[in-house]
Amino acid sequence: FSLRSVTLWCKRFQEQGLDGLIDKPGRGRKSFLPPDAMARVLEKVVQPRIGQPRWSCRSMAQVAGISPASVQRIWAANDIKPHLTRTFKLSNDPNFEEKFWDVIGLYLDPPDKALVLCCDEKSQVQALERTQPGLPLGIGHIRTQSHDYIRHGTVTLFTALDYLEGKLISSIERQHRHQEWLDFLKKINRETPKHL
Repeated sequence: FSLRSVTLWCKRFQEQGLDGLIDKPGRGRKSFLPPDAMARVLEKVVQPRIGQPRWSCRSMAQVAGISPASVQRIWAANDIKPHLTRTFKLSNDPNFEEKFWDVIGLYLDPPDKALVLCCDEKSQVQALERTQPGLPLGIGHIRTQSHDYIRHGTVTLFTALDYLEGKLISSIERQHRHQEWLDFLKKINRETPKHL
């Protein structure tokens, strides 16, 4: 900060108190972006780009007649992320909606003696082990781990989440067959309260 700037701010504070430290309206660099260019970017980004999977800052800039940096600022200000995709899958089951509301109803209005668990399985999880033990976190240095590892094949992870209690029941199995799933269901039965 220059001596002139500090003197100016001190004088404003002495004359106006804290209100004197607030920037006056109309100060700062003005946007050179025409409002119609911003509207064009926001309108075009939700339309599919012919022959391409998505818009890039450069391709949008060409269409809108502005710089790629301006496109990026518009996208950031409006939380637009055309490079991201969220996947989903809806069931083809004709009774899907009925089943959907049955499950949602359990969460919204659970019966007194019921246990609601969200169960899932993840197969083909790589079982890896580091070749050397790492050094722990210490004053002046971060925790370390070796770059290389040993593969121990793949395993299947079974999990059951009691969302309301925040409890997780899990099991790791070498194979992914119905026997392992049944064993996991028996484990859930052993680890949950008997009165439910």
